[in-house]
Amino acid sequence: MFRALSTAATGMEAQQTQIDVIANNLANVNTAGFKKSRADFQDLLYQTMRAAGATSKDGAEVPVGLQVGLGVRPVATQKMFSAGDVKQTDNPLDLAIEGGGFFQVVQSGGSIAYTRSGAFKTDSQGRLVTGDGFLVEPSITVPADAVSVTVLADGTVSAVQAGQTTPVELGQIQLATFANPAGLENLGRSLFGPTQASGQAVVGAPGTLGMGTVSQGTLEMSNVKVVEEMIDLIVGQRAYEVNARVVQAADEMLRTSTQGR
Repeated sequence: MFRALSTAATGMEAQQTQIDVIANNLANVNTAGFKKSRADFQDLLYQTMRAAGATSKDGAEVPVGLQVGLGVRPVATQKMFSAGDVKQTDNPLDLAIEGGGFFQVVQSGGSIAYTRSGAFKTDSQGRLVTGDGFLVEPSITVPADAVSVTVLADGTVSAVQAGQTTPVELGQIQLATFANPAGLENLGRSLFGPTQASGQAVVGAPGTLGMGTVSQGTLEMSNVKVVEEMIDLIVGQRAYEVNARVVQAADEMLRTSTQGR
């Protein structure tokens, strides 16, 4: 009974983690560039009471062993980098990546972070920044007298200034890819940081090195599917309830055994 109590407890803790992950996914259903997470689990060690292939008292070989599992544990929360729906905004500074890759931004400490959210703006100096004021890398400055800004599929940014008809090229947006995007670290603010597991960033122009292209006037929305998350929520809730009943059943059995005959 003590084993059943601890095993069921691990099941309840695992389902709590599952619910926490689902809650975060649903909370970010309208967050541009958000990528949903999936909780991965694995079973714990097994208590072996009799090994398969052991010799019985009669000298015969035991065909099947006797093992009892000790529960479950969460091992990873994996980011799912499937594409989200693309929303038309008609804002010239809203950019979406059609395909693989990440935008690069410079954090306040000078380190490079990566994002799928292309909801960019300009600061007081006309530089292209995120909603938190982080500069887009490489830096692109839009002239104050620009009457229109154009971003091509290859990331080339140009602007037409007041009184002019010929656009002036301002720079080119560069994207980054990773050998293992799932290994990126979540930094919050729709940003990711590189880790040893993700590998080093490979930087290049959109449309090269297997990277996607840039679409102006659109935003990639969250890839969270509410119906799927609600189904997973129901399954997780029921699994939690079942494990709680196992705890209750084990407690009743333990109480019965300690009451004596």
